[in-house]
Amino acid sequence: MESYYVYIISNPSGIYYKGYTTDIVRRMEEHNSPMGKYTSERGPWELIFIKNFQDKSEALKYEKMLKRQNHKYLDWLLTSDRNELK
Repeated sequence: MESYYVYIISNPSGIYYKGYTTDIVRRMEEHNSPMGKYTSERGPWELIFIKNFQDKSEALKYEKMLKRQNHKYLDWLLTSDRNELK
């Protein structure tokens, strides 16, 4: 069964980027290379949050919800038990 990951990355300027992937290692390499359209010129990027889902639609819903959140909520989320990176 495939896993689906929702993640947040951050750069030295404090910008958060939220995304979804099935391969977090490959995706991080893309973000930190010229392959990432938005992220390539704003890095380096660091993985700061990850949450695993077994259901693709649930992962996509969660990603959409994260993209609507403000910085204060995201700062709280990073230190919460929901962050599986800890």
